[in-house]
Amino acid sequence: MLSEPRSGRLAAWGNALLAGLVSPDDAALAIVGEDAVHRVEGLPGESGPVGLTLALGRLRALGVKGLRVALPAPGHPLGLSGPPDFNARALDAEEAVVCHGAALGLVPEVYEAGPEGDVHVEVVWHCLAVREAPPADVPSLGEAERELAEALREATEVLSRLDVAGSGPVAEAAVDAYRARAERGREVLAPGYPPRAVRVLELAQRVGLLISVAYGNGHGGAVSASEISARALALRPVERTARRAQVAAYNAFVEERERGVR
Repeated sequence: MLSEPRSGRLAAWGNALLAGLVSPDDAALAIVGEDAVHRVEGLPGESGPVGLTLALGRLRALGVKGLRVALPAPGHPLGLSGPPDFNARALDAEEAVVCHGAALGLVPEVYEAGPEGDVHVEVVWHCLAVREAPPADVPSLGEAERELAEALREATEVLSRLDVAGSGPVAEAAVDAYRARAERGREVLAPGYPPRAVRVLELAQRVGLLISVAYGNGHGGAVSASEISARALALRPVERTARRAQVAAYNAFVEERERGVR
């Protein structure tokens, strides 16, 4: 939850490109981020892997009007619509992009290459057929914002009581790192997204930070088995809600298009 999902970058900047708000080169650069290179394999009409710029152009030619994000977890096919083969690969990767306007989806496969001390990351997006159906369990932005605020209040009360909400040097370092990243002017979403989507995604990322700190902080003050179990029970629904909010934010661009807002 701390790191921005690659599917989020692909969907956000791909949507901005499809809407004519950014150039192909700028979109590709933003999608790759700190990785070395991204390629797309299995695109209809292409015999082998192609670069992002060509791939996004090909998707547009195939009728793709927008890109949605899926962030599935075991027992929670968030953002997916089938078929089972695509869902299984997306679940293994814990993320995927689903095209709007063409029955296609993209699942990332991440490789590390290079000698020790100089390792770089390469990503291959596998293009697969998907079922054209509403994505599973994706809330509206308004619903996501309300659910996230409520879940955060409930979880904070429990975690504070168990002394695992975020105290000590590890938590402080994580919070400082988040603030430093935000202050560098990082764009949370690509151009064209509604302000509410940016707000929801920022809140979901902050909640993800707290969850990561709580999990990474050992047992904190939760010294008994029952208290450790209570912490896990408190975190699980908040993590689920934060993932739902992330997906709602990334998918807001397409949802507005479907409603005729843009």
